[in-house]
Amino acid sequence: MLSKEDRKAKNEAFWDGYKKLMRKHMSSTGRRINWLHYPTEAKDLYLRLEGNAKVCAVHFDLQARDQGVMDVLWEQMGELKSVLVAEMGEEGLWIEGLEINNVYTCRISWSTDKYNYFNEQDVPQMYAFLEERCIRFDAFYQEYKDILLSLLD
Repeated sequence: MLSKEDRKAKNEAFWDGYKKLMRKHMSSTGRRINWLHYPTEAKDLYLRLEGNAKVCAVHFDLQARDQGVMDVLWEQMGELKSVLVAEMGEEGLWIEGLEINNVYTCRISWSTDKYNYFNEQDVPQMYAFLEERCIRFDAFYQEYKDILLSLLD
């Protein structure tokens, strides 16, 4: 069992390695971006990455405080589902009504439980999983973000 400090160091090393890997990638718009803190340009939309001993995942979270806005956003994502699925190459898991940190959240998630970041042989595969999905999501998001952002105005 690792100590709290060792787990923290492993986590930092994992994400530092991913950050270095992603430096070679620009957004589909040609801009350099911070892939760990993906710029959705909206406080209610988040791209979250998860990598640990149990799961490797990319989550697109919608967290509008106003339920009416949330309903419209989720409905719009349903309208864009076929485009998103085509871009991502997989459907992912669509979850309406999660509670994350006491905030009502709708989530679209692409994940695998095949890898464990404590196994050094799995780390490159985890990076590849995250890299591919982030790049694909960016292509979708940059094309359709204006639709989503207009709903949040």
